[in-house]
Amino acid sequence: MWNKIRTDEYEGMLAETITMNGHKGDPIYAYLSRPLGKGPFPGVVLIPHIPGWDEFCRETARRFSQHGYLALCPDIFSRVGHGTPEEVSAMARNAGGVSDDSVMGDCKGALDHLSRMPNSNGKVGVIGMCSGGRHAFLAACQVDGFAAAVDCWGGRVVTAKENLTPANPVAPIDYTSQLSCPLLGLFGNDDQFPTPQEVDLHEEELKKYGKDYQFHRYDGAGHGFWYYHTDRYRPTQAMDAWEKVFEFFGEHLKT
Repeated sequence: MWNKIRTDEYEGMLAETITMNGHKGDPIYAYLSRPLGKGPFPGVVLIPHIPGWDEFCRETARRFSQHGYLALCPDIFSRVGHGTPEEVSAMARNAGGVSDDSVMGDCKGALDHLSRMPNSNGKVGVIGMCSGGRHAFLAACQVDGFAAAVDCWGGRVVTAKENLTPANPVAPIDYTSQLSCPLLGLFGNDDQFPTPQEVDLHEEELKKYGKDYQFHRYDGAGHGFWYYHTDRYRPTQAMDAWEKVFEFFGEHLKT
């Protein structure tokens, strides 16, 4: 839990860029952060958002390691080229977006990589924000092996047929029956992507199939309320949501 560290315990971490096998065995870059000291540790796959494989993703990975997790953030945009996160995410958008099949393959590769690490406890969760939240829900439905999933304001989980694309051919909500692990959802009530009404539809579908889930919705918060480097940041709501994530992953990954 946040700020519950003991002052008499050793603490350390190692974080670095590595190469891992992604979709169809493609070698891709990933950012791996891991605690030092006592193990074994649970794992978290962190899916990048549409701003790209950026500094926020790296800092978030290290925050997980600060709390005792092996964290792996694959560069799902690596196939479109390299540059600054802003440049690469623009290239991905211009190419029609990253395909869901490719991202799911990268998630599976990251899951396998974490599971094979000698200091892994064998349990891995998945989390993402914005487009990464959509991908996290999709991975929990399509990739075998995740023990818990967190969707942070994932847009386009609910998608009208006319808005589907070759890269994203199926609305993730249509896979709800295949959800194979507990789900935590975090949403701002001022968000328009997803709207509160779309979150309602998502929740109705989860109830329909009797899925293990919990949604938390925050007044006074919109899209990206964790993003402390932007004017979207809402510190009170953000820190409450982080507590929810640590509670949720602690229950499903650490026990």
